[in-house]
Amino acid sequence: MALVYLFPLLLHLLRPFPTVSAVGINYGTLGNNLPPPKTVAQLLQSTLIDKVKIYDTNPQILQAFSNSGIDIIVAVENNNVANISSTKSAAEDWFSARITPFIPATSIVTIAVGNEYLATGDDNMDPNALIQAMQNLHEVLLSRGLDRKIKISTPHSMAVLATSFPPSASTFATTLMPTMTAILTFLADTGSPFMVNAYPYFAYRDNPATVPLEYALLGNSSGVHDPKGYVYTNMLDAQIDAIRAAIVSLGFEGQSIHIMVSESGWPSKGEPDETTASPDNAKTYNTRLIAKAQSNKGTPMKPNEKIDIFLFALFNENKKQGGSSERNFGLFNGDGSKVYDVDLSCEFCSGSKMEFGFGPGSKMVQRGPSVWCVAKPHADEKLVQGVLDFCCGPGGVDCREIYENGACFGPNKVHAHASYAMNAYYQMHGRNYWNCDFKGSGLVTFSDPSYGTCKYSQQ
Repeated sequence: MALVYLFPLLLHLLRPFPTVSAVGINYGTLGNNLPPPKTVAQLLQSTLIDKVKIYDTNPQILQAFSNSGIDIIVAVENNNVANISSTKSAAEDWFSARITPFIPATSIVTIAVGNEYLATGDDNMDPNALIQAMQNLHEVLLSRGLDRKIKISTPHSMAVLATSFPPSASTFATTLMPTMTAILTFLADTGSPFMVNAYPYFAYRDNPATVPLEYALLGNSSGVHDPKGYVYTNMLDAQIDAIRAAIVSLGFEGQSIHIMVSESGWPSKGEPDETTASPDNAKTYNTRLIAKAQSNKGTPMKPNEKIDIFLFALFNENKKQGGSSERNFGLFNGDGSKVYDVDLSCEFCSGSKMEFGFGPGSKMVQRGPSVWCVAKPHADEKLVQGVLDFCCGPGGVDCREIYENGACFGPNKVHAHASYAMNAYYQMHGRNYWNCDFKGSGLVTFSDPSYGTCKYSQQ
């Protein structure tokens, strides 16, 4: 009888798992009319967005995204970089106050140290402080065993380049080369991404006579040719490869440094002379940007290397400084209404395709797909027994269902009991991938391992 119960479980474990392509989004809060963070978190759970980047460590936002299945990038504000760079204890204090209270329930995966720190033009912002702050925070992660779960990086603007065209000939600005060399060494050593804020809109706005609009809007099929034979059908790819070439020029060709587009978007409104800042163009750009993020394709220089992309931005921010276009990059107005219609529906999310929005009458569904954690079928039995003991002991799992007379007692096998306990622990702690590792004995599955009257919990 035990084999009869175990067989459905093994079938679930052996089924291939679908790959879910998703996209990130920037969630700025420089507005006085924005929805509460909890509303934002709940509604994003029903979309293809699985990563959110914020510009501080807003505790309301971090609490709102706990147990949401959405990864969060937090930031050290530029004016805090110097303090964190001063001593390791200052970095420890910052981490203890800003991050520790929210993990692991909130899935914080990256700390962005500053934002375009090297392009501020502020003489008081020492480049060496940026590097030291990154190193100090990494030391904190190392001391806590979190260095594999949380990465340290810093977002750059395209202004760090001396020139961006042709892409293959791009280099970093001469004055920044020592700083960039130190940053790249850190990123290579820690397996952290190179973050770049890339905006074809601004390149087009400043050079409309030489940059075709369709090329900036990610849709020029005729292509732009690089002397080394690369053909670019859109400006974003060219900007990414310009960064890539600059990295190689500093001797990091053999290093695997992943490039992340930490910001990219198109404004729906601008100053009177910004005639291409329109809802139609913004919709076109961001629709194509989402498709690019989901395509799992790279750039001409690295066609097989997927690029993580974060849209800018979730909301128009009416208190943001600068020109009108700076306040109008959002997909949504502060009152929750759509600026224009962009499809954020998720193939694997619960429920049918829905009308998504933050305004009155918006629907909420739980984020999908549903996922569970089970023991690998061939994992060492002693290791699995140790995991079971941990989950039902220090791990805090209620294991009554796998005790004798419990609904999941049969089959009375270590792997079956451990699967139930591992999944309960995984669901309790927010479905972070590392909460289903268990020294390599755990496996995430999109197939419900429940059987008979034995029901596995889900978030």
